[in-house]
Amino acid sequence: MKVKKIPMRMCIACHEMKPKKEMLRIVKPKEAEAFIDLTGKAAGRGAYICDSADCIKKLKKARLLNKTFSCEIPAEVYDRIEEDFFAKK
Repeated sequence: MKVKKIPMRMCIACHEMKPKKEMLRIVKPKEAEAFIDLTGKAAGRGAYICDSADCIKKLKKARLLNKTFSCEIPAEVYDRIEEDFFAKK
């Protein structure tokens, strides 16, 4: 019997490795704004973050998406990600 390997991802805020299913995926399509990808299948560069308020706050405070996607991410995008996260809770 073959054991199925669980895909792990690292949180860009706390750098903890966790199963992909427990994380939120933030996607940055080529010509569009970054957003929370609830399906996990949207096209574009993806970054993973823990499904926790602390990590979402850290993401905004340290503007971590700028480093991750190597481009300038407007403050409104961070605000929208934060709103989407807390709306989902």
